[in-house]
Amino acid sequence: MRPALEFRRAAPGLERPLARFFAAFRRSKDRLRFEPHPMTSAEARARCAYKGKDLHYVVAVGSRVVGYGILRGWDEGYARPSLGIGLLPAAQGRGIGRALMHFLHAAAAERGARQVRLRVAKDNKAARALYANLGYRFRPNTKELLEGIVDLGR
Repeated sequence: MRPALEFRRAAPGLERPLARFFAAFRRSKDRLRFEPHPMTSAEARARCAYKGKDLHYVVAVGSRVVGYGILRGWDEGYARPSLGIGLLPAAQGRGIGRALMHFLHAAAAERGARQVRLRVAKDNKAARALYANLGYRFRPNTKELLEGIVDLGR
């Protein structure tokens, strides 16, 4: 039987699997599109020991981390958190990114957020299509990036 797909908050005990994910993610082309912080073993330990208001989640299949998602900005006092996700290439195209987005939207709404924002590269057509399908509205942010905002329907 195949292991179950799980969303878990980054916490003690997940340091090594998260560090392995960060190392694999750094080797992928997607590292150029998602790097909210250094993707190092030290950062994996820090994310798993983190006690602030922001949220850091892993997508696990058994003991293997295949994805990572964050909601941040609450530590700085923002009411609208910024969302970011990264998946290993083998986990892409299987609905995991969409499921993670829904999960993060629910986590943000549970915290009282009315909207979530993200940034996406203008040339990242697959991510833009996913985000648009989830209701994100886009506006230019920089020459290369768009800012997307979604209402959480509260």
